[in-house]
Amino acid sequence: MNFKEKLDAAWARSASMLMVGLDPDSLRFPAELLGRPDAIFDFCREIVDATAPYVCGFKPQIAYFSAAAAEDQLEALCRHIREYHPGLPLILDAKRGDIGSTAEQYALEAYERYGADAVTVNPYMGYDSVAPYLEWKDRGVIVLCRTSNPGGSDLQFIEDREGTPLYLRVAALVAEKWNAGGQCGLVVGATFPAEIAKVRARAGDVPLLIPGIGAQGGSVADTVRAGRDSRGTGMMINSSRAILYASAGEDWREAAAAAARDTRDAINAVP
Repeated sequence: MNFKEKLDAAWARSASMLMVGLDPDSLRFPAELLGRPDAIFDFCREIVDATAPYVCGFKPQIAYFSAAAAEDQLEALCRHIREYHPGLPLILDAKRGDIGSTAEQYALEAYERYGADAVTVNPYMGYDSVAPYLEWKDRGVIVLCRTSNPGGSDLQFIEDREGTPLYLRVAALVAEKWNAGGQCGLVVGATFPAEIAKVRARAGDVPLLIPGIGAQGGSVADTVRAGRDSRGTGMMINSSRAILYASAGEDWREAAAAAARDTRDAINAVP
């Protein structure tokens, strides 16, 4: 089963377009985990197990693990997801963007070391920076398009001679050329619903990874209306902090599960 087939199956099985981002900040961990040598793994594993019934996948952000010299805990977490939740796509949020043999090594890191179903990449250096990932025919490549940060407009709104902004050029490139094997998706931030709609119109039914709801303030209703595809799905709507840190008390697992369930239900309730 390739990435797109796995994602389609997860949308259908879980009736959810919610993706949980795994951004472990040890300063916000519950007291019971303080001082544990594998606290990052323990925290993320418990979050994964608590929220799995309500999501279409998980997205660990590699920087949170690397900064804590916890790559071994990320490996263990990825193994846990693959073993205990094999039907849920695992997207490594790495935003890689290099060329040639370096990109080949980044692809090995994502797909072989961590066993990710997909990885986020930066398209700034063009097709040859993305091609090494596309060689893995069963894996996904999620390309940054219209990001949720305010500074994204500095470059993403630059227009070509026809007046097309760069982010829509990226959407067209991915949909019309790079996605020949059906492996690609696009990152579009929930904080810009008008741009989500424009990307959806330009890219057709290419899957969209949409960060920015919850702590970043993106509207669930506006996101769903702008981003759903011709089948009414097509999105991986990511929430991280609002779910991970729903409670700092002893009920942190239950609170995370409730936050995930409520977010899934809010997404599904949008007419």
